[in-house]
Amino acid sequence: MNKILEKEHFSEKVVKLIVEAPAIAMSRKPGHFVIVRACEHGERIPLTIADADPDRGTIMLVVQDVGVSSHKICALEPGEYLTDVVGPLGQATHIAKVGTVVCCGGGVGVAPMLPIIKAMKQAGNRVVTVLAARTKELIILEEQVAPWSDEVIIMTDDGSYGTKGLVTAGVESVIKREKVDQVVTIGPAIMMKFVAQLTKGYDIPTMCSLNTIMVDGTGMCGACRITVDGKTRFVCIDGPEFDAHKVNFDEMLTRLRSYN
Repeated sequence: MNKILEKEHFSEKVVKLIVEAPAIAMSRKPGHFVIVRACEHGERIPLTIADADPDRGTIMLVVQDVGVSSHKICALEPGEYLTDVVGPLGQATHIAKVGTVVCCGGGVGVAPMLPIIKAMKQAGNRVVTVLAARTKELIILEEQVAPWSDEVIIMTDDGSYGTKGLVTAGVESVIKREKVDQVVTIGPAIMMKFVAQLTKGYDIPTMCSLNTIMVDGTGMCGACRITVDGKTRFVCIDGPEFDAHKVNFDEMLTRLRSYN
């Protein structure tokens, strides 16, 4: 169990792993995540399940090398094992046929967006996907989201691929040309904050998937707490997805900076 079967580098710091986890692959739904440990005394890392193959008994994880623990996971090779893969955790994404859905993902946020894009399309929605990153090299999973999207818009900060500009510009370009019934945004907290501000002005329901600091993943430690509509919520058990217009992003950003 937890054997790594495949590994692929999306970029120097972003790795895709195909991991043997048959029970999780059978029960996982869009929005679910797992808690992973690379070794016996390793730190717990929350990772969204980017895809699953129940027949093969595998799940796909996308890991960004940003610290000691994630570096250990990214350094593992096919044939080696993760010590722990616990899940599926969290609440599954609410999927419904609403009309036109804009799914915007920034950086590694595209990984948890992939199963949502698939599910939204399978539910009968028109899906417009906006992928954003600083440069062309950091755009990931474009080939995987394309078959499930009616249109894919690429935005890069430096203009090295697609259109030069921020993700909000890509989202607004769709809003201005056609009726958008829902927006889903996943990526850096600051990105989701500004997407939420944009869509609130247009009165478009918007869902975000939050990437707070997390320890146990079961609601006991309180590390992932946030404020939603003035009330304390825990991302691990109440989320990870929330109404983006009700999330206190400024408080969340302050808490995320506490370990800088």
